[in-house]
Amino acid sequence: MSNRLSIMVISGSRERLQMAAMVASVGAVGGSDVRVFLSMNALSFFVKGKPKDAPAEGEVGQLLARKKAPPFAELFANAVELGDAKIYPCSMAMDVLELEHGDLEPYVGEAMGLTKFLDDAAEGQVWSF
Repeated sequence: MSNRLSIMVISGSRERLQMAAMVASVGAVGGSDVRVFLSMNALSFFVKGKPKDAPAEGEVGQLLARKKAPPFAELFANAVELGDAKIYPCSMAMDVLELEHGDLEPYVGEAMGLTKFLDDAAEGQVWSF
């Protein structure tokens, strides 16, 4: 079985973004080939200069902020820097949100289409948040 870990992130909720970031960072630091695909409501949290304070769905999301858990954006950046993870924005979502690659955080790679992401993910684990 492949050591590839593919993570599709579409939610804009704090809990889901946090869990996706934790899976990506632990997987990457642990030596997995991690690929993250950002789309739908998640993508806007990776725009430079935009607040990274995603709304909480419930109590745990509120506690994450109060207990000062490492923010999801920091965990994703660490996954790229420390574990060589790759983070790709969805090309369709980029078009819908009228974003260019330069609008995104520096640790986010070039846009990718869903077909390519799914093709690359075919031989490993796929997670969705």
